[in-house]
Amino acid sequence: MLVSAAASLRESLQEIQLLYPQNKQNINLNYNFGASGALQQQIENGAPADVFISAGKKQIDALQEKELILPDTRRNLLTNRLVLIVPRNSSEVSNFRQLTNAKVKRIAVGEPRSVPAGQYAEQVFINLGILQQIKPKFVLGNNVRQVLAAVESGNVDAGLVYATDARTSQQVKQVATAAENLHSPIVYPVAVLKNSKNIPAAKEYIQFLFSNQARTLFQKYGFGI
Repeated sequence: MLVSAAASLRESLQEIQLLYPQNKQNINLNYNFGASGALQQQIENGAPADVFISAGKKQIDALQEKELILPDTRRNLLTNRLVLIVPRNSSEVSNFRQLTNAKVKRIAVGEPRSVPAGQYAEQVFINLGILQQIKPKFVLGNNVRQVLAAVESGNVDAGLVYATDARTSQQVKQVATAAENLHSPIVYPVAVLKNSKNIPAAKEYIQFLFSNQARTLFQKYGFGI
């Protein structure tokens, strides 16, 4: 069974993979991690997958419009927060408005067309009234983990990732959290894909994601339930 999932879920879902076979011996569980928009396109182009977990509603909405998911299996699984991170030893930036400072030369964000974290980031900057001012500084990542890596390497002065991504790294520090009224709600919807050849197993897997065991694990990684 193949699960296409947002890159920000990598560690938590890999740990669930270790738990899951103990419950379901006959299922071979594999993951395809990437930007939610890129995964959506793969599915639209006929790439095989049984379950899709997106980091935004937009991508699953698009698949639902094209009748590529089983709508009765769609549920909102998790929530997250958008945070501003800087390299561990940096002291230049402590809030979003400081991104307009001349000292800040490069800001890593997800490519807004395909990366939900980039879409949320753009909404934050629009609502703060600073997008046009800082857009020339953008260094675009193909997924949220590329943004994290850019900040870790020190190649950029700051970046916007999910709170859960920031927690995975010792090389960055979180300096600000975006107010939730500055962007649309960050939700992770999950659904079984219509072309799945393992529909009963896919439904069981989703059911497991809502179990207390899985929820405890997601919370350990910083996700909201």
